[in-house]
Amino acid sequence: MIITVASGKGGTGKTTIATNLAWTISHMQEAEKKSPTWLIDCDVEEPNAALFIHPTFEKEKKVERQLPIINQDQCTGCGVCVDVCEYNALAVAGGKTLFFKELCHACGSCVLNCPEGAIHEISETIGLLQRGSSDLLKFAHGILEIGWSSPTPIIRDLKKWIIPKQPQVNSTYILDASPGTTCPVVESFRGADFALLVTEPTPFGLHDLALVAELIFKEFKIPPGIVINKSGRGDEIIEKFASEKKIPILMRVPLSRDIAEAYARGTLLVDAFPKYKGQFIDLHKKISEMIRERQPKR
Repeated sequence: MIITVASGKGGTGKTTIATNLAWTISHMQEAEKKSPTWLIDCDVEEPNAALFIHPTFEKEKKVERQLPIINQDQCTGCGVCVDVCEYNALAVAGGKTLFFKELCHACGSCVLNCPEGAIHEISETIGLLQRGSSDLLKFAHGILEIGWSSPTPIIRDLKKWIIPKQPQVNSTYILDASPGTTCPVVESFRGADFALLVTEPTPFGLHDLALVAELIFKEFKIPPGIVINKSGRGDEIIEKFASEKKIPILMRVPLSRDIAEAYARGTLLVDAFPKYKGQFIDLHKKISEMIRERQPKR
């Protein structure tokens, strides 16, 4: 089971839900002698899930990409590489070809298409992957190297490193996606069985919830569910949207100073307020049932 936790905007409590859900499931599965639970922080530009679960890292792996190097003595400035680059990482000026590393997606098209053979590639580290555990919970995250603009390759390599092509029966992977609806979020949803959408009951929260829900409906054939964080005043705007789109509201976490203080201390919600363990167990059951309902009947 692969559950991607996402939100259209930052600050909605996405990581709060992801960390507490993963922590709760890991202890449930251990009690039931099932496969381990993984929490994978895919917000590689600002990974912060580790601040709440305090893992001990056991392995790490560099993420490298092949980047083009241009031999200006061989280059004729023909512009073929510029034409084939989909990301505008190359330009010709004054008869010389210029390379903008920050825009490069390391696709290799320029090397393959250069008629003069003036471009070769070198390896450059673009990020770091780390994996370990915290109590019964397995954990991994990626860290994007400063100066590299595309987090998607880090997320792709992180998933390949942790999630096997054929996951074990009863294994659970909780992916904490980055905010928004851009390429890193799309990569975090790829291969998922369920989209858990965390929002807040504000106009901004509703606007960005609608964006990520549209992404799910258009690009992925997986069931979505909503968690309203900071619930209380304004819930009706989320309820109206959820009713119109037929997305169930699976859980609510109230707007609370005590919860905010626990978050600021880096304390898990289920540790600070044990009553929430039952709610996260119930959330897991609802998600499992929705996934089973979508599976083809034998």
